[in-house]
Amino acid sequence: MSIGHALLGLLETGPRHGYDLKRVYDERFGQDRPLAYGQVYSTLSRLLRNGLVVESGIEAGGGPERKRYAITDAGVTDVGAWLVTPENPQIYLNSALYTKVVLALMSGRDAEVVLDTQRAAHLKAMRELTARKRDGDLADQLICDHALFHLEADLRWLELTAARLNELREQVAG
Repeated sequence: MSIGHALLGLLETGPRHGYDLKRVYDERFGQDRPLAYGQVYSTLSRLLRNGLVVESGIEAGGGPERKRYAITDAGVTDVGAWLVTPENPQIYLNSALYTKVVLALMSGRDAEVVLDTQRAAHLKAMRELTARKRDGDLADQLICDHALFHLEADLRWLELTAARLNELREQVAG
């Protein structure tokens, strides 16, 4: 995800200082990977340099003064274009898991162990996500559903590969 575009989108709701942008970003999108303050300020610096934000004042507080940033018309146009640009589908044609299965077969190791170990790891992650989803708000539920659907697809692949393991073993040996 583009951090710059996310910050621009947050600035569309009104001017904010970097600390506030980080807080709102972390609440909405960064539960598992919060932004570092340095990343916020370096991104704001780049957005400022590119004319997508402007400084819109300084807030005095209990600590150092805080610069407020506001989105420019160019920033609104930029974030609008980003919102309607489709993300590239994640196509996993170079899968580490597939590589492990083939290498296990090539070396005479038990590829079923590789598949079973991975299946167990996926099921554990799915249980954890399901618990988080159950206890979470709508945002957590939606992000957990996204992750769960990807894990379900991986599990289908694991089952398909396990069912075709003998055929793959013959091809790898040949």
